[in-house]
Amino acid sequence: VMGEKAMYSQISYPTPATAVLTITDAGPLNVLSTPVIRALTAQLGELAENSELHCLVLRGSGSRAFIAGADIKEMAALTASTGRAFIGALRDLCNAVRHFPVPVIVRLEGHTLGGGLELAMAGDLRIAADDAVVGMPEVKVGIPSVIHAAMMPAQIGAARAAWLLLTGENIPATQAQQWGLINECVSRDRLDERILEIAEGLAQIGPVVLRQQKRLLRRWECMTVDAAIDDSIAEFGEAFKTGEPQHHMNAFLERKNKRS
Repeated sequence: VMGEKAMYSQISYPTPATAVLTITDAGPLNVLSTPVIRALTAQLGELAENSELHCLVLRGSGSRAFIAGADIKEMAALTASTGRAFIGALRDLCNAVRHFPVPVIVRLEGHTLGGGLELAMAGDLRIAADDAVVGMPEVKVGIPSVIHAAMMPAQIGAARAAWLLLTGENIPATQAQQWGLINECVSRDRLDERILEIAEGLAQIGPVVLRQQKRLLRRWECMTVDAAIDDSIAEFGEAFKTGEPQHHMNAFLERKNKRS
């Protein structure tokens, strides 16, 4: 996988606290084939070890797509057992993003379809160009939308999830934002600038609390509300062992005193 990682992904650091992982050499539409999936998963595993990071930006190459889906050429030749292996690998990639220790910002430009939208949903914040398009067209090629499409009803509601998954129709990013599937739409020429602004904001937050909050978000997904409320009391206490609350709160109080 060493060579594959370098081939299918490129990493840059606009700041020491922000890594940008770009999908490369996956065609003009950044299609997810098994080698691409494996390489990205391995790369995310390595990036997860970087304790300096406050945020990861995930993006495609070019402006035509973030990811236009899984590789149809490869999928057309699958059997029941190779199909399970293929989709299992894509699940592992999505989970590497979902459980990445710091917030993942997904940059959406052009088309984001099928497995690409599942991967985007596994991220924490989705920022799109206002002329971008998203959809789950799997049913149109004879397969159900699976794995992280399962997050969709909880995220956008049953009626909207049913529309996307059953019709296979695409929707504009602006509509996806109204539905709660995308956090923010900005003009294409401001997309990178806006993402770096958000990354800078995340870099100002203490690294321990940022990771703690992301962990809590994942834990809450599998708990009842009452259990999550009670469980988070201990986490609140734990935060004070890091020194971050004292540091940030005292800085806030000093700024306030200067103003008054």
